[in-house]
Amino acid sequence: MSQDKGGFSKLRGYLWPIHGFELRKFLPLLAMAFFIGFNYNILRNMKDALLITAESSGAEVIPFIKVWGIVPGALLMTFLYSRLNNRLQRDRVFYVMISIFLAFFALFTFVVYPISSHLHPHKTADFLQNSLPTGFKGLIAMFRYWTFSSFYIMSELWSSAVLSMLFWGFANEVTRLGEAKRFYGLIAIGLNLAAITSGQVSVFLSGDFLRSRFAITENPWHQSIVLLTVVVLLSGVAIVGIYRYLTKEVIPNDSSGEPLEERPQKMKMSMRENFALLGRSKYLLQLTIVVLAYNLVINLVEVIWKDQVRSLYPQPNDFNGYMSQITTVTGIISFFTSFLISGQLIRRFGWTLGAIITPIILLTTSLGFFFFFFGSEQLIGALAMFGTSPLAIVVLFGSMQNCLCRASKFTLFDSTKEMAFIPLSMADKLKGKAAIDGVGSRLGKSGGSIIHQGLLVIFSTIAASAHIVAAILFVVIIFWIGAVLALGKRFNALTAPKPKASPEPVLTTEIKEPVKALSN
Repeated sequence: MSQDKGGFSKLRGYLWPIHGFELRKFLPLLAMAFFIGFNYNILRNMKDALLITAESSGAEVIPFIKVWGIVPGALLMTFLYSRLNNRLQRDRVFYVMISIFLAFFALFTFVVYPISSHLHPHKTADFLQNSLPTGFKGLIAMFRYWTFSSFYIMSELWSSAVLSMLFWGFANEVTRLGEAKRFYGLIAIGLNLAAITSGQVSVFLSGDFLRSRFAITENPWHQSIVLLTVVVLLSGVAIVGIYRYLTKEVIPNDSSGEPLEERPQKMKMSMRENFALLGRSKYLLQLTIVVLAYNLVINLVEVIWKDQVRSLYPQPNDFNGYMSQITTVTGIISFFTSFLISGQLIRRFGWTLGAIITPIILLTTSLGFFFFFFGSEQLIGALAMFGTSPLAIVVLFGSMQNCLCRASKFTLFDSTKEMAFIPLSMADKLKGKAAIDGVGSRLGKSGGSIIHQGLLVIFSTIAASAHIVAAILFVVIIFWIGAVLALGKRFNALTAPKPKASPEPVLTTEIKEPVKALSN
């Protein structure tokens, strides 16, 4: 069987382009990605079910909490991360950050949630509800259920702080560019398997089967929260153990290939310098636009979809179960895509094609979703003849759109985004990543939320403003595609092999000098 450039057979180069001596580093990175992604998916579904299905709440709360809760939280987390990097070694920064999240989730589940009814200011919230316009319902719900809002914020920050800043930042430091082209597409498999596993674990722990045989509390939803949090904590312990093994046993003894760039022993990081770097570097600025655009677009369309899901599944366990099934389907699509397509697609056809697929998928699937959302009465009526309600049809197509977009994000968007950091210097990697992943992604989501907020104040409901949201969404996707094309040119220029210097013309010099002497 013929061999490719890496010394692999064509089949192995297509499916598993990892050398045997690289498994010692690759497999722990894969396992670490799995457990971080597992927690991400468990927490993502829990936070939505907890806050959106609460009484007097709804999907209207999402735009408000993303602006007034998550953006300040992201700024605070980025500030903390920068300060810790200034004072502590990399290993201790990782341990401290992970510990903060795990301690919060344990405190919320076992201390705060059982007494949450006594902590929520319902009387004040009722007064505000009667005094303010209907469009402020989401802001009031965020205030009314402030403990749930805090859980929502910390769960959302797990993605930017732990997955993006800690894991991918660590992976970029210990992975060479040649390894990344082979590793990152396959590391996405760990995240996809995590989505599949977490979805089914969440469905099982939230379902009637376990609850009827093993009752912890009288409140079914509280029992689900307890069991899911225990799983998250155990997964967190596994993350810390794998990280310790990598930093103590694997990385110090990794002598294969070119030497890794050492992390500066002392490198001051401040939020002002991090964002100033974005202004000076067109490369990082274009990467910021890509990240902002993705988060803005996905937030715009997800709020509308989750509003429909909440109407179809008003109970928290039902809502969480449905969203967990969506997570499983997304993971299955992502798994086969990353295993069979995405990794070799980037290797064979380059960064630009891999990066541009995500906005194209979002463009086409959003067209399909809004087609059914605004669909004619005849079309929906014809489908309803088969016993399906118009609401269920819209939820179904919105779910299909969400699955495809998330799968593209986990397989292609994340891999190409992280590869874009690798050609940069260590200082630019750390500062740029802290600014882009720590705050930039949240600014994208908050941008979508600000749009939703303004439209809610004007139109009062999410459905009534959907036509304007759709128009804004398509314009942003066009700008996103332009930024990908521009960034792709710069990435290819940075990663292109440097031409070998031509040898010095020694003989020519030696011949010319005597001739010059004779002429004199």
